[in-house]
Amino acid sequence: MREMTPGSSPATKPGRSSWRRVLRAVLLVGLATVAGTILGVLALRFVPPPATAFMVADSLRDGARPGVAYDWVPARSIAPGLALALVAAEDQKFPVHSGFDLDAIGKAWDGGGKRGASTISQQVAKNLFLWRGRSWVRKGLEAYFTVLVEALWPKRRILEVYMNVAQFGPGVYGAEAAARTYFRKSAASLTRREAALLAAVLPNPVVLHVDRPSAYVMRRVRWIERQASQLGPAYLKEL
Repeated sequence: MREMTPGSSPATKPGRSSWRRVLRAVLLVGLATVAGTILGVLALRFVPPPATAFMVADSLRDGARPGVAYDWVPARSIAPGLALALVAAEDQKFPVHSGFDLDAIGKAWDGGGKRGASTISQQVAKNLFLWRGRSWVRKGLEAYFTVLVEALWPKRRILEVYMNVAQFGPGVYGAEAAARTYFRKSAASLTRREAALLAAVLPNPVVLHVDRPSAYVMRRVRWIERQASQLGPAYLKEL
């Protein structure tokens, strides 16, 4: 029997020591990743994103039209009617929810929801940080970034970023680029009808066209105008 000297301890098995090192490395990488994402989301509360994951994918995808139209402008340089039209079209509970519309999620899960359950906060999260597609991994990451965005940004900032990064056509991102591309004017000069038209194509801005609106798009335009009128300009005043 091996004699133990005072202060000594049994030798650690090599295999157990290796697993501990691996586990420690994994934990450190995980913590660093979480800290990095938190700092990145926090930074974007104050600075405009230079690009989004969707923009990068568009610029790299084969067959995509060259270049991406994207011109960041502050919310005060965008016609107020656009914010109201986007909320009316995409997420009418935006001022009051915490990132997720649980009622819409329940309807979509049961198959009874005609519209998607994705909130404006979720769309900002996936547009900025994630890739296109559907998978449980992507959904999990979308939920994670949505929680960060809602926790670290005020609602007004979320809406400002959304207006600047939403895709309104092939390679056309944000209110300013869309206004210049389709109406030959600045985003500050958009009319209510033009704002509703931009909002109307958001379910699928590659198939639905601002400059060649189909009958379906025009029906959505009229519906969005009615919804925005019912909500009223004061609906977003408290953001």
